[in-house]
Amino acid sequence: MKDLTDFRIAIIGLGYVGLPLAVEFGKKFKTIGFDIKTDRIEEIKNGHDSTLEVLVEDLKKAKLLTLTDNLEEISDCNFFIVTVPTPIDKENKPDLKPLLRASENIGQLLKKGDIVVYESTVYPGATEEECVPILEKESHLVYNKDFFVGYSPERINPGDKEHNIKKITKVTSGSTPEISKIVDKIYKEIIDAGTHMAPSIKVAEAAKVIENTQRDLNIALINELSIIFNKLEIDTESVLEASATKWNFLPFRPGLVGGHCIGVDPYYLTHKAESLGYTPEIILSGRRLNNQMGFYVAEELMKGMVSKTSGKVSKFKVLIMGLAFKENCPDSRNNRSVDIVNFLQSKNCEVDVYDPWVSKKEAFKESKVELISNPKVGHYHGIIIAVAHQEFKKMGINKIRSFGEKNHILYDLKHIFSLEEADLRL
Repeated sequence: MKDLTDFRIAIIGLGYVGLPLAVEFGKKFKTIGFDIKTDRIEEIKNGHDSTLEVLVEDLKKAKLLTLTDNLEEISDCNFFIVTVPTPIDKENKPDLKPLLRASENIGQLLKKGDIVVYESTVYPGATEEECVPILEKESHLVYNKDFFVGYSPERINPGDKEHNIKKITKVTSGSTPEISKIVDKIYKEIIDAGTHMAPSIKVAEAAKVIENTQRDLNIALINELSIIFNKLEIDTESVLEASATKWNFLPFRPGLVGGHCIGVDPYYLTHKAESLGYTPEIILSGRRLNNQMGFYVAEELMKGMVSKTSGKVSKFKVLIMGLAFKENCPDSRNNRSVDIVNFLQSKNCEVDVYDPWVSKKEAFKESKVELISNPKVGHYHGIIIAVAHQEFKKMGINKIRSFGEKNHILYDLKHIFSLEEADLRL
């Protein structure tokens, strides 16, 4: 086994996963962070992280970290970590293009003895079935003889400062028993919570993809219960609080399920299952239910506004508070607030969207939504609190109510206010 000081690490992809990883490795190893986006490299060099995952102080502590958008500058590295996105396409099929492009680039640089570790979420088998052949083709080297591979799934929770990269147990794996030990040992250097060495790459891939699949299904159950309880005219949060008095009741809450993890990862697993001749039922059912919650919320708001105004308004004005896929996070990728926007606009509503965390540029790029700078006072027939940003909680119910016309409806989707303060809740 090489001495740890012999490793020169390259992180490919400096998004919300790659940058925190590069910073931690850059405190202990010679590390180069690579990203194809020149503007991303420049903003980090200037001490700013638009994902808000890394603080300026942490960037300064990474004394051994350098940044580049020039692929040649990582050619001297011998331990490559891939942290590029793995999204889905319009048919909810895995889109591996970023991962395969990264593999092509690394393959052109591979030398004998190099190790490539993938962190991007994939279906079980993808690393060795899809990525390794590209590495072999581009490098003209032989897998597990000339170069080696590992898989250590990312577990970053965007916006969560309590559970940061150092405090989350890291699952590791390698293509041979010796490589497994090397990969595990290197990650142990930066992970305070410790590591778990999986017996194979495929096991590590499966472990990651089911983490978010399980969460997706649990939320789907609570979402379905909230629909049932609404028809029964009982408050979902009150039911959940009562149920939570039993020690083994799981504390999930209803809501919109978006983002690039929970709303995406289950499709990677179902894709692989279907390729093997098995069509998952529960997983896909949960996905369908969660995907329709935005439309359900919009329909409920429409009913409430019609009832409140006695059907006398021909064009409703609605304020949606929150476009990010989760609270206190600037990431709006695959958000489901946009489903509410689209439904209401299809019903001839005038819709404003306000989110102090999301940049106007990203909102338009990701969702074709033009964010407003501030909500109008006394203007809206309907207000939906779609994301539980801390700013919305600090505003208080009176401030938020002031945005509405006299007979408006407030839909507190995230239960940030009491039952008595809201008109509608999930």
